[in-house]
Amino acid sequence: MNYNDTTHNEHHTGYGGYVLIWLILMGLTGATVAVSGIDLGDYILFTALLIASIKAYYVVTVFMHVKFDAPVFKIFILVALFVLLSVFILTSFDVFYR
Repeated sequence: MNYNDTTHNEHHTGYGGYVLIWLILMGLTGATVAVSGIDLGDYILFTALLIASIKAYYVVTVFMHVKFDAPVFKIFILVALFVLLSVFILTSFDVFYR
């Protein structure tokens, strides 16, 4: 495959987009720190994982350029996330019903 081919449609996020995503990630990091000081009871783990998932989504889609990659890469990521979720669910059964 010739990477200089003109039919290859490249997408680039400009510096402004990277700065915006960086500011969002810094805000979410601040939210994580702020939430850690609040007593949410049983919901603290869910809240922390939700914020971490949002941050991971931004990193994967923008900084790893998966947003503009071929659909096969998105399928691989979805399969990996499904396996990870399955491991978490199976592990939680062991922890909760031991």
